[in-house]
Amino acid sequence: MTLDQATKPYSIVVIQDSLGWLPITQTWLYNQISFLPTYIDNHIVCENTKNLEQFYIPNIHSLSDTSCWQYNWQKGIRKLGLCNHLPFLLEQAKSTKANLLHSHFGHRGWSNYKVAKVLLLKHIVTFYGLDVNQLPQQDQRWKLRYNELFEHVDCVLCEGLHMAQSLIALGCPTHKAKIHHLGIRLDQFTYQPRKWHPSEPLKVLIAAAFREKKGIPDAIAALGYLQQSTPLEITIIGDAGDDKASQREKRRILDAVHQYGLTPTFMGYQPHSVFLEQAYRHHLFISPSVKASDGDTEGGAPVSIIEAAATGMPVIATRHCDIPEVLNRYPADLLAPEHDVEQLVRILNWWVGYPQEWAGILLPQRAYIEAEYDAKVQGLRLAAIYTEVMAEHQ
Repeated sequence: MTLDQATKPYSIVVIQDSLGWLPITQTWLYNQISFLPTYIDNHIVCENTKNLEQFYIPNIHSLSDTSCWQYNWQKGIRKLGLCNHLPFLLEQAKSTKANLLHSHFGHRGWSNYKVAKVLLLKHIVTFYGLDVNQLPQQDQRWKLRYNELFEHVDCVLCEGLHMAQSLIALGCPTHKAKIHHLGIRLDQFTYQPRKWHPSEPLKVLIAAAFREKKGIPDAIAALGYLQQSTPLEITIIGDAGDDKASQREKRRILDAVHQYGLTPTFMGYQPHSVFLEQAYRHHLFISPSVKASDGDTEGGAPVSIIEAAATGMPVIATRHCDIPEVLNRYPADLLAPEHDVEQLVRILNWWVGYPQEWAGILLPQRAYIEAEYDAKVQGLRLAAIYTEVMAEHQ
């Protein structure tokens, strides 16, 4: 189906299921839904809300807006295992007369599939990362649960080919797995190909939550070696959460900074606008993702890589999950194997040694992002998927 064919043969009323609307790190989900065409009648159903000044969308239905006893009762019966989904989701699907449920994250899709079955809703589930690898590795029950989900769901959306193959390996029927790239607001990303002269410090940006899969200690180590030959100015946007794993990763990052004698500027968590502002102030972006010891992966690819490349910024990254699909116009030898600090240093030295070659890579990469990761285009493509799913078996 072409984009032009994504017309409105059916009244499409979609429940967008999300745990909370919306963490500051999930701009990509806001872009995915806010750029759907107006003929899609969207309703966000969530347990709580925050950051609405950044992520407001009409028709947000939050369990936290109900009475205190209702909120605690619904959360309680799910915690006790009396039902996998919140009754609130079923109630909102009925009251909005929804005919399609879009569950965001695979584990929520499994929790919700009986709602779709009972109400005869079409059901689409998008996987994003930890739901693909970490959950099945940590708890074998998720392999069985996903098989239940795959049997009943109408369509499974994946960020790229690697994620699709991972889900097929978990039992998803090939015909149900569809690739749908995440979109970014390209109107916010003016193409400004970076230029750097050896007479000035090389400004390097790291932006990620402090989680093992982000590979930040590897980035620090590689920059520690590069600093021996090239003056650096390093900025780190991101921080740890309250969980032990994230706090442990923060200690690893701080230890690496101390070990290599680096003096980065730590900015902590920042709004997306600050990330964008800092991106244009830096020459390089480094994001060497890895598979974490608990099985967590990017699943697809960090949206920050898409955004950094869109600005005209060289990206130093790994051949992890769908990152090669995002950096499609990069020569293969400019992506490093996971946990290979030596190769990261080699790649950094290439960018430092051949600044005159940068434009020849950055411009084709920008054109590829315009074709495959424009939120406006991806909104139309998602609407076409909705229309196609609604049309099946009618």
